[in-house]
Amino acid sequence: MKKRVAPLVAAIMMSGLSLSALAAGPKTIHLDEYNGYFAAEETLADLEPGKYTFIITNKAEKVVGFQLQNGTTHAQLDMFPLEPGQTRSTTVNITADGFRYRCPINPTPWYDLNVN
Repeated sequence: MKKRVAPLVAAIMMSGLSLSALAAGPKTIHLDEYNGYFAAEETLADLEPGKYTFIITNKAEKVVGFQLQNGTTHAQLDMFPLEPGQTRSTTVNITADGFRYRCPINPTPWYDLNVN
């Protein structure tokens, strides 16, 4: 077993990746959706490209939606409705293009976020 693992570890280290970076998994962004706006639990500054899990909770007491797009191309990354009190998540790959999100049901402005 050690003979097979050692070359793999060496290859990972030479690539510039650390074992902890591989095990870290997606970063999480919690969003609460109210009537006409979103509130983020985490600071959304200094984000880097990578996998992100968005956890959205409907606090508007009516049906709302979540729409997530690429920040430059506006390609759809995900979109879904949320019933009152419902929490739903989605995991997506965010590129250097950044991303933007809004509620298409209870119209909110686009929240545009850049990625470093």
